[in-house]
Amino acid sequence: QVNLAESGGGLVQPGGSLRLSCAASGHILSVDTMCWYRQAPGKQREMVATIDVGGTARYLPSVKGRFSISRDKIKNMISLQMNGLKPEDTGVYYCNIHQPFYGKDYWGKGTQVTVPS
Repeated sequence: QVNLAESGGGLVQPGGSLRLSCAASGHILSVDTMCWYRQAPGKQREMVATIDVGGTARYLPSVKGRFSISRDKIKNMISLQMNGLKPEDTGVYYCNIHQPFYGKDYWGKGTQVTVPS
């Protein structure tokens, strides 16, 4: 069992910045991949950024160059630094951990990010 807790969401004006954090607890393996997803109102959940055990990061094209994901393997935490925020970045941001060894995925409860137009 893995528990994920996000923090750092809020309301920010266009062009502003936010930093999201996710603390993972439980049975976490070093090979697990950790990700950030988001879901805008009326839209499907989409992957925003992912970072694997080797530190390789991948991003949704629309956030590349503005967002940066980082991982602290000792503390079992990931962060998402979001710069140059746009109204289309509005949504609930979820932390996800994918455990390929167990074939399981776990999700946090989400944190709201709002960028008014």
